[in-house]
Amino acid sequence: MKELTLKTNVKVYAPEELDAETLHLIAEAKQAASTSYAPYSNFHVGAAVMLDDGTIIKGSNQENAAYPSGLCAERTALFYAHAQHPQTPIRKIAIAACQNEKFTHLPVTPCGACRQVMAEYAGKNKATMQVILYGTESIYIIDDARELLPLTFEL
Repeated sequence: MKELTLKTNVKVYAPEELDAETLHLIAEAKQAASTSYAPYSNFHVGAAVMLDDGTIIKGSNQENAAYPSGLCAERTALFYAHAQHPQTPIRKIAIAACQNEKFTHLPVTPCGACRQVMAEYAGKNKATMQVILYGTESIYIIDDARELLPLTFEL
């Protein structure tokens, strides 16, 4: 028998430790949360994707009474980015969540479906996709989205 050890490296930052580009992408994700349609959970999530050419595309979670017909903010932004710019690698994604008009203290992590989509797009483009998770107390940065989903499903 062999044993595999899976490891995810997460860097934890305070806002003042981040560069201007990362802070801008976080601000875009926070703004995107305001476009969320979340009448059932009242949990508003925004995502901002930065493409390799600097283009920023935003998405927010969209709920539906016919649960689970809604879609997460991450996949809304990622699918739109790829549909409109299929040949441009996705360099970064920032995610911010709020409830009761306050952003979460700790970062909110993506669901499994969103992790799979991020990992697949990163693999498709043969590039890393940095994941930035915003919280008011700390910001988590994962340098490669594929680290969030070890043993990713691949064809």
